[in-house]
Amino acid sequence: MSRRVIIAGAGGRDFHDFNMVFRSDRSAGEVVAFTATQIPGIDERRYPSELAGPQYPDGIPVRPESDLVELIRSEEVDEVVFSYSDVSHEHVMHVASRVLAAGAAFRLLPPRLTMLKSPCPVVAVVATRTGAGKSPTSRRAGRILVDAGLRTALIRHPMPYGDLTAMRVQRFASLSDIDQAAPSLEEREEYEEPVRQGMVVFAGVDYEAILAAAAAEADVIVWDGGNNDTPFLEPTLTICVLDPLRAEDGLSHHPGETNLRMADALLVNKIDSATEEAVGRVLADAGSVNPGAAVIRAASPVTLDHGPDLAGQRVVVVEDGPTVTHGGMPYGAGLVAARQAGAVVVDPRPWAVGSIADTYERHSHLGPVLPAMGYGDQQMADLSATVRAAECDVVVIGTPIDLGRILELGHPTRHARYAVQEVGTPDLEEVLVPWIKRWLEGSRG
Repeated sequence: MSRRVIIAGAGGRDFHDFNMVFRSDRSAGEVVAFTATQIPGIDERRYPSELAGPQYPDGIPVRPESDLVELIRSEEVDEVVFSYSDVSHEHVMHVASRVLAAGAAFRLLPPRLTMLKSPCPVVAVVATRTGAGKSPTSRRAGRILVDAGLRTALIRHPMPYGDLTAMRVQRFASLSDIDQAAPSLEEREEYEEPVRQGMVVFAGVDYEAILAAAAAEADVIVWDGGNNDTPFLEPTLTICVLDPLRAEDGLSHHPGETNLRMADALLVNKIDSATEEAVGRVLADAGSVNPGAAVIRAASPVTLDHGPDLAGQRVVVVEDGPTVTHGGMPYGAGLVAARQAGAVVVDPRPWAVGSIADTYERHSHLGPVLPAMGYGDQQMADLSATVRAAECDVVVIGTPIDLGRILELGHPTRHARYAVQEVGTPDLEEVLVPWIKRWLEGSRG
């Protein structure tokens, strides 16, 4: 009899692992359920039969991870595959202990089993933690490749929070393409800026089909990872971004440590805001596990777009959601920019409503900032209502998107932006140039 399997995930890596390992090979096990955590509203649905394949004519149910032990027993499960990211090693083993005590085996799939082979070169950008600066690094790498004359596509880690069948393969070449997909705020945060910079972004659910679509129009692909997950594509070159503001996390979080150990180049970001001691800790940890990697040092300066003066003004700061929720950061670029400009930062908690109030309860580490949570229409409405009710003069937006274009905020806004800026040598271009020469020869041949 086939082994009965649950895949524990968070709406992304879990579906990819199923597609790669289980969808076409029943001998690998019969997947009886997914569980979901981290992202609100992604449980109590089904992975549809159109994506699950003919061996799963009814699709596969998705249940809350809180039901995991009950499911192991009621479904007579033999094995649980752990398939989500940006959690501590301790968290992974707590889940493993629950699984083992319930009578099932616990498994982590090796990256080699879940990486697709690409017909064109892949520059993979990954990190040790969410919010380390992957996406700015991906955009910087993409810009270097485009400027060198290479047709460059960016494939983004999945964020499948909507209709899974409809979003099997997504291609975004314009803001109107993004608008038509009716994405969550988190999706917009990752798609809009590279599209503004002239790159075509691919994403979705079925990465074998996504890779085929991207490779058909690209000389080289940039993999823009999510959280601190490992790449879905077999990299030609891997760049891992390290965050000295969470210096101790490089060797303590899954699968960030795996990325750190596998990388060809390490980009130590935020050296302009971290202490020398923290930067030294990151460099020492990196050197202890991956001494052969090239090391790039980078700042992450924050700038404000034009707008109302902030000096002495009451300001509510809206930050990138994942960075300050499961990324564990108390604040982000928006708060840094507001304080540098002399603003009086107002804690938005008293005006939080609905799911936004719930977010504060779940993430007690948050500073006086408002996470840009928007995984569905109701949550976006709650976010809008919270901002509109807040007693402030200006809203500082620390997310990569123009939030005022999407939501009614009721106050003047200023946008805080940040970018990766290498310091000293080597820089990203120096790391990429030897590969670019080879790829240019290949594309012309």
